[in-house]
Amino acid sequence: MTLSRRAFGALTLAALGAPSLSFARDLDLELALMAQLFGTTSEYKDGLAVIRARGKPDIAAGLIQALRFAERRRDEIAEVLEEITGQNHGTSWFDWMLWQEEAVDIVPHPSLIPFKRAVYLDVDPNFDLFLRPDYLARDRMNIRLEEITWGGVLKDGIPSLDNPEMIAAKEASYLRGDDLVFGVSINGDVRAYPLRIMGWHEMFNETIGDVPVALAYCTLCGSGILFETQVAGRSAPLVFGSSGFLYRSNKLMFDRETHSLWNQFTGKPVVGPMVETGITLRQRPVVITTWDDWKTAHPETRVLSLNTGHRRNYGSGVVYSSYFNSPELMFPAQVDQTTYAQKDYVYTIRDFGAARAWPLEAFTRKTVINDAISGKPLVLIGDARTRSVRAYERGALTFEASAGGLLADDATRWRVSEEALVSDSGARLPRVAGHIAYWFAWNNYLGAAATIYEG
Repeated sequence: MTLSRRAFGALTLAALGAPSLSFARDLDLELALMAQLFGTTSEYKDGLAVIRARGKPDIAAGLIQALRFAERRRDEIAEVLEEITGQNHGTSWFDWMLWQEEAVDIVPHPSLIPFKRAVYLDVDPNFDLFLRPDYLARDRMNIRLEEITWGGVLKDGIPSLDNPEMIAAKEASYLRGDDLVFGVSINGDVRAYPLRIMGWHEMFNETIGDVPVALAYCTLCGSGILFETQVAGRSAPLVFGSSGFLYRSNKLMFDRETHSLWNQFTGKPVVGPMVETGITLRQRPVVITTWDDWKTAHPETRVLSLNTGHRRNYGSGVVYSSYFNSPELMFPAQVDQTTYAQKDYVYTIRDFGAARAWPLEAFTRKTVINDAISGKPLVLIGDARTRSVRAYERGALTFEASAGGLLADDATRWRVSEEALVSDSGARLPRVAGHIAYWFAWNNYLGAAATIYEG
């Protein structure tokens, strides 16, 4: 089959770097897929005929990709999808993606690589930094290429805040007392980052208490995770940004040194040259709480200034308001809702060789929970109203709430700080890093590998 000039240009763009690909190319299938989005009416119909005649489900990933963008051709594409897979999800890209997530036994045809590149490089040529052909070989990725989706913005379309301006608490007249903030304290350096600002940026790169860190906030997952960015074997800290891509409704961040894509939820590289390093970013404690509660506990805190260098509506309840107030997901991700709704909040810890989650609603019944993870005793102090949870090691002690702090079963009193529990005698029990998230993200990424508190 022949191609129009636009379709030929897309194929050429996708083929840049193709000599490094390790598979044998099937140009007929590549042309057939390209025609779905870049071809004329006769070209895309001829392409569908080629795919239909071949009759194999390994091309489904390419057609699902096309289904999202080919608005006037969805009926015909969906018809062929149903024929080659035996499934019936109509023209719903969302439902086909959910099916694809479960269809792990279907390995996509290699033509998906140049087609996916063509689609996304047509959106933003800068995506080539992430989608080099040699990065996309199946044995070099830690996630499935067919499940990488576009989040609707360009590279850095959600701009990170790098060493942003901080101001004293008394200068933050723009904040309401009930505004939620990410509270961070490292080595006595105390800071607050309002969610109403961070929702527009989803990432900051900072040095706090002489520790280089990045807060990766996935608004879609409801999770803000604080990572150390100085990793072994590298001379300088990693600096992160938002790629514009998602995986199972979770943002894929990228480091600006190698342009590898990283899973925000796990802190692991998933596409690109960093995959082979085996790095997992270390988490640091962070808490969500109200501005009133944070500044009362930490009057010396500094807080993010409105002077971010970007023009955004930083008003209370503005950013992502419709999404946060809806029970639905914006992008597809499989989730078991037998016990919890997909956007119920949980507090999560991945440490001590295990993973465990505590439903936020558990803290409406009691503010102090004595529990354990992988045999490590923990005490968790939470407030469901403010979405605040802090976790600490507790040794052999059992705690209950007490005026001004905690009371242990040996009658010792303990004060709650951001870095440790501190007894009247000066003994310390260290804080454990964790974070809030929507149930769907925890369930989707950890599933049977994690446990859930049911007390």
